[in-house]
Amino acid sequence: MKLSELPFRTAATVLAVEDAMPNDAVARRLRELGFVGGEAVEVMAAGPIGAEPLLVQIGFTRFALRRREADRVTVRLPTAIAGGTRHHHEAEPEAVQA
Repeated sequence: MKLSELPFRTAATVLAVEDAMPNDAVARRLRELGFVGGEAVEVMAAGPIGAEPLLVQIGFTRFALRRREADRVTVRLPTAIAGGTRHHHEAEPEAVQA
């Protein structure tokens, strides 16, 4: 699953960042920011226009990512959620305040 597809406030784990080309500057920067395999990640909210940008939390730090950047990050849901046993009510998306 892509980070851009992750439901709001759903914990996931980063699997990898995809390189679009050799020496991909965007992929390298995402890794430098902490988007590396095994890190916990959540999409906290989305902006009001076109759901851009996404407010993403990795560890204890929050970043605003464009959807095309979030499309580069592959994540894995915990087994209980991926298996369809999620029981809590999904909150409505929040708007990112400028």
